[in-house]
Amino acid sequence: MKSLVKFALLLAAPASVVAASLSSAASAAIPAPPPQLAPVPVSILVDIGSGQVLVQRRPDVPFLPASVTKVMTAFVAFEEIDAGRLSLDRRMSVRPETAREWFAKGTSMYLTEKDHPTVRDLLHGVMTASSNDGAVVLAEGYAGSVPAWAAMMNAAAHRIGMTGSHYNTPNGWMDDGHTYITASDMVRLADAMITRHPQLFHEFSGVKHYMWRDIPLRSHDPTVGVIPGADGIKTGYTREAGYNFLGTAERGGRRLVMMLAASPLPKVRDDAAKALLEWGFSAWEARHLFDKGQPVAQAKVQGGDAREVPLVADREVHATLPKGGHEKVSLAVHYKGPLVAPIRKGDQVGELEIKVEGLAPGHIPLYAGKDVGVAGPLDRMMNGLISFFS
Repeated sequence: MKSLVKFALLLAAPASVVAASLSSAASAAIPAPPPQLAPVPVSILVDIGSGQVLVQRRPDVPFLPASVTKVMTAFVAFEEIDAGRLSLDRRMSVRPETAREWFAKGTSMYLTEKDHPTVRDLLHGVMTASSNDGAVVLAEGYAGSVPAWAAMMNAAAHRIGMTGSHYNTPNGWMDDGHTYITASDMVRLADAMITRHPQLFHEFSGVKHYMWRDIPLRSHDPTVGVIPGADGIKTGYTREAGYNFLGTAERGGRRLVMMLAASPLPKVRDDAAKALLEWGFSAWEARHLFDKGQPVAQAKVQGGDAREVPLVADREVHATLPKGGHEKVSLAVHYKGPLVAPIRKGDQVGELEIKVEGLAPGHIPLYAGKDVGVAGPLDRMMNGLISFFS
């Protein structure tokens, strides 16, 4: 977030936290990525507790997502469910024309017009088995049409800051390149899915098997059940796209998210995914900075019934360093200030920048820790007196 206000956290954070975060000693070498990553054309690995990119290759070059598209379909559904507009138990009808077009087309739930799957069934079909027909039935059943659902997908992408991606289909079936994504954007999407909808994420991501009617659905995730802490998210393949994987794992309080794209063979993708997650946990470590919800800084407020508002993170925050290293860590808060009342608790109003020697900075979103209403006459008088004497 480009900001008008920037200050070193040394001025705002508890002294004990700053002292721990700013200590320095001899630096460790930046770990070399695993050799299994070399044949993968597009890759990124991010520690979302620090926002730091640990390794990347072509992170902002658009590519064809194939079934990784379905992650956005699931995210849009999660947004609607948690907003109370969609129920997991709602049953969807299957249009005759949809059944004719999508029955057994690629990975399928084999839906017919006689079926009335619940939203829960469809989301398991989409996320566990990569069901093409399930994604279309969900899109048409809720939004009325595929174009209307695609508009919701693009609106959600814009809302969470995805700037290099576009959606034209709910399932990633070939569409002459109208649907495309970037690795950086997919990290943003995974981050939003995990932090905004943790219960739904854990219900539908990382599931290895699901029974729909008498049809066993199974996941092709190469890491779940293999890499400790791995819990999703989605594979994808078409001849044009190659083999893709958006993956994540949590271990010891650290959550890593990776995107691999355009792999020439499934074994290349799968070996790289497993090696990259293990490398992310074994070659790097976290230096704790702030607990979830702990005030990181105070931001000035204009025209409010309070002169300041605490800025908090929606996750545990740490700096990510090479294992055994003691690199200097510097922190800064950015926000457009002064903030103008009214402010709602939970509004994103700034970001924390985490700099570790030798690495690109990480960025963690910061949110208002409480409501700040518009100042009344008495508030304005008191604020004026405080300003006069301060």
